[in-house]
Amino acid sequence: MAELGTDFCQFKSPDPVTDPYLVNFSPEGASLLGLTPDCVNDPDFVQIFSGNQELPGSRPLAMAYSGHQFGSYNPRLGDGRGLLLTEIDAGHGSWDVYLKGCGPTRFSRGFDGRATLRSSIREYLAGEALHALGVPTTRALALIGIRDLIYRQRPELAAIVVRLSDSHIRFGSFEFFHYTNQPDKTTRLLDYTIEKQFSEFASLPDKYLLFFREVIKRTATMIALWQSVGFVHGVMNTDNMSITGATFDYGPFGFIDRFNPHFSPNSSDHNGRYAYGQQPEIGHWNLGKLGETLTHLIDPDDLESELKNYQPVYNQTLKELFGRKLGLQALDESFSDLVGRMFNLLSKSQADFTNFFRLLAEYPEGSWQDLNNYFDDKAALDEWLNLYKKLIDREGEDFADRNQAMNQVNPRFILRNHLLERAISKALQQSDFSEVERLRLLCLNPFDNAPGDWDETDIYFDDTPQSFVEWRLSCSA
Repeated sequence: MAELGTDFCQFKSPDPVTDPYLVNFSPEGASLLGLTPDCVNDPDFVQIFSGNQELPGSRPLAMAYSGHQFGSYNPRLGDGRGLLLTEIDAGHGSWDVYLKGCGPTRFSRGFDGRATLRSSIREYLAGEALHALGVPTTRALALIGIRDLIYRQRPELAAIVVRLSDSHIRFGSFEFFHYTNQPDKTTRLLDYTIEKQFSEFASLPDKYLLFFREVIKRTATMIALWQSVGFVHGVMNTDNMSITGATFDYGPFGFIDRFNPHFSPNSSDHNGRYAYGQQPEIGHWNLGKLGETLTHLIDPDDLESELKNYQPVYNQTLKELFGRKLGLQALDESFSDLVGRMFNLLSKSQADFTNFFRLLAEYPEGSWQDLNNYFDDKAALDEWLNLYKKLIDREGEDFADRNQAMNQVNPRFILRNHLLERAISKALQQSDFSEVERLRLLCLNPFDNAPGDWDETDIYFDDTPQSFVEWRLSCSA
């Protein structure tokens, strides 16, 4: 990104902090950068990734971008509290190393450029959770604590997330130059992006159209994956949409508890724009805004034609994902009818979305009877289960094989908000980060049970407590 120059970014060093300390470290993140797990023991590790010490060869920068937030264009965005520290290619593809919460930049709009420890724990763990669930996402190397207090509604502990991403170029990166009437810079950014992220198109005459087609495909696939695991992003502004189709910028996200397509975890989302059931439509809308920035390079009719492919890609991907979740391979009309009835059944029940599928894997020969506890209308459940059994019997797969296959795609553990709050509370009140590490380990293996020597393991797998069902957060939480 640095080679594009100051029209695209601000070169700036992180602001130093007082006595930084390690909250948590990800060996898996380190391996992406070609680092060994013992790198965290180097006394320079915390100093470099807190921004106190220069990383040799790096040239930190804050990127310019704008975006549509809740449907309205905001021209004054950009990296206001983070810096792209460096790019590293250790043979697994190139990774941006980004410090989120390392001080103000020219894009900070008067804010302090810091991030709360509370929100940083959430982002740090969320990327690892979605990665293990098979969802494209940013990753993390470490979470660094800062002893200096910052002020939101009250004094707060601060932190820096060392975020890893295949790219930090957003839909809003292109909008910044489009809405300031700089088509030459839009083209330059696009050429750079294609060369870096879509190099297979770089020498082709229709590379811009192929780029847009690929972004559509990746975005549709990502959102279908979100829907399949019940993930709700909460802030699907165009500045939070990565051009590589990776889940990006975790704020007030959540996983649906009881199935409610109207649920949004963002307390600012008063109209439910970013609710679970709206995510596919918003993905399409955001892609339309990206397409508008390319009209000087691609005929608008061709852009519109490409956008029409979004829904078929999304629909087919979602169908295949729910086929695997239900342990069924024949994705015909009978299957579609079963899925439609299932969502209708779930919306009228008290069923936990995640645990419903985990219990369903036990049907009909295992311990599935707890499903009954979710449904007041037992006749409706029995009717649906009879339809399901007909499709199971039609395929003739052995119960044990189907059970195993379903348990490999339906998680036992998801990163529920009450578990995050438990970890955050220990961190803030006791400086105890052990629960952050527990959640990190559970995130890595969401389809398995907890280690046998842990106490209180049921809390990680039980339904969400009533007081946290459909819990909502602000963007600063």
